[in-house]
Amino acid sequence: MDKAGLLELYRQMQLIRVFEDKSAEMYGKAKIGGFLHLDSGQEAVCVGAVSALNADDDLVTNYRDHGYALARGLSSRAVMAELFGRKDGTTGGRGGSMHIADVSKRFWGGYAIVGAHLPLAAGLAYAAQYQKTGRITLCMMGDGSTNIGTFHATLNWAQLWKLPIIFLVVNNMYSMGTPLSVHSSLTDIYKKAAGYGMEAMQVDGNDVMAMREAVCDIAGRVRTGSGPFLLEAITYRYSGHSAVDKNTPRPASEVAEWRTRDPIVRFTETVLFKHNHATPEDLIKIDKSVEAEVEDSVQFSDASPLPDRSTLYDYIYRTPVANMHIDGSLIKPPTLRK
Repeated sequence: MDKAGLLELYRQMQLIRVFEDKSAEMYGKAKIGGFLHLDSGQEAVCVGAVSALNADDDLVTNYRDHGYALARGLSSRAVMAELFGRKDGTTGGRGGSMHIADVSKRFWGGYAIVGAHLPLAAGLAYAAQYQKTGRITLCMMGDGSTNIGTFHATLNWAQLWKLPIIFLVVNNMYSMGTPLSVHSSLTDIYKKAAGYGMEAMQVDGNDVMAMREAVCDIAGRVRTGSGPFLLEAITYRYSGHSAVDKNTPRPASEVAEWRTRDPIVRFTETVLFKHNHATPEDLIKIDKSVEAEVEDSVQFSDASPLPDRSTLYDYIYRTPVANMHIDGSLIKPPTLRK
């Protein structure tokens, strides 16, 4: 990659870090409600993997989705507005943190039910295969998802039908607050693919270049009909499972040790500075730009209106059912909205 490309990887990781820090702050101020799952510490997985995809490939994630949305190129304004539950959010304020999506980016986005998005991702891959579009699907999940029935069923289907899909397991060592060794009988998760005869490997998820290289290589093979692939990325999240999980049972020494492997610092020192791809001044300029962008996203979201109450049931049923009310008034069919 040239200097511009490498600096773009840095910008995206820094954007995710600052955005997530600001999101946590806004959650504390009650600007954001519901659940909030942060990607802080896992930026290299998001940026490395997404940067290796084609623009028309399909991307499906679980509820820890902000980083993937930003890496995919969704507007920070729209993502923050969605967290605020506002009209100008990615899904009009209807989804919130766990359901960010953008059809124009083929980002099918966050899915709140653990493991339930895997069959949907397989369906997208099957459609691409059937229609001969040349697209592949990247399906991201947490390590806890690999103990659920839909994980095993979907891997079986994918291998049986040789679907063009990459299953990306983001192994951050914890399923909510449960350590990997407690929730999984097999701690090398990539080996679970062996039961289906599927190719698999493990990669350092805190190394953005290793992530990018791995997904580039795997995508090339999957795209040409080699069948599905399971990639396990080893990483660590700095925050608890969600914003309300501040008293995580993880030892402070463990968190501190993982911070010495910080993906942004690592990329800066071992790639940008070591090989003279950037100067401190280059990064300061990017940092200021990112901070301004995130601050702008907050101001934009504050100014964005709440969704109109008349749209409460839009996109749920084609024709409203008998018991739907808005402000005490019965909605009488047909009031179909486009």
